[in-house]
Amino acid sequence: MPREAKRARGKKTREITLAVVGAGRLGPALARALAARGYRTSALVARNKQHARRAARLFPRPRPRALAASELAKLPPADLLLISTPDDQIAATAALLAHAPLGAGVALHTSGALSSDALAALRAAGCAVGSLHPLVSVSDAQTGAESLRRAFFCVEGDAAAVRAGRKIVRALGGHSFSIRPADKALYHAAAVLAAGHTVALFELAAELLARCGVSARAARRALLPLTESTLNNLLAARTPAHALTGPFARGDAATVRKNLAALAADPAAHDIYALLGAHALRLARRRGVPAAALKEIEAALRQ
Repeated sequence: MPREAKRARGKKTREITLAVVGAGRLGPALARALAARGYRTSALVARNKQHARRAARLFPRPRPRALAASELAKLPPADLLLISTPDDQIAATAALLAHAPLGAGVALHTSGALSSDALAALRAAGCAVGSLHPLVSVSDAQTGAESLRRAFFCVEGDAAAVRAGRKIVRALGGHSFSIRPADKALYHAAAVLAAGHTVALFELAAELLARCGVSARAARRALLPLTESTLNNLLAARTPAHALTGPFARGDAATVRKNLAALAADPAAHDIYALLGAHALRLARRRGVPAAALKEIEAALRQ
């Protein structure tokens, strides 16, 4: 028998019942990533059966059972229940699941903003509950599975749920850390700044470049390598301060003043530049930029 087949036969299989309301991406992506690590998804639940069937087709045979949200009573037994609904539906979904014959001892949701308390109804029904949120951007269920491997995950909740979450992270070759439930919203704000706001900032930069006469598409193509090189700098640098480049890192007050003057006709862009510039000053100070230069830049930002 080939060595790969022996290893596959020797893997311990776990079942995950995945509840997905609407066109979810993270839940199916996570289940697909785990499918390659010996976990088996027994069911996928979506708002309607057609959505569930589409998600199930992303899996090799035997595929998960596709169920509509109205069919929670038909959920097959599973070791672990994974809820990846939109945040505003998690508590209601947990309440419905609390009355279903789950057979699962652990339930995890994948929200970054909500703590395990969102699953209070399942906790009252006897489940150990927690949250499992990956610090990666998943925009597609098919390609997202790869980005989840070796990712960092925030895991919090009841002790048994945290253990189950950490086992999932280890299976994916990732890294886990835990925070207090009360800090979940602050944690998520950090994630939004690093991901969603980075995209918003990039789009603003592309709009500004397009005003110079470059097409919108060319502006995005030109700025992407700059953004990529900045991320590479962050990966290689000892601290974010060491990755800082540009006029703030050089203490170039004259260039900062020119930037601000060019943005004067766009108050929103001007304010964003000034606000981020104030934080860049803190990084520049850590880099050892002369205090006199930093004071001159600070005065320009306040004007």
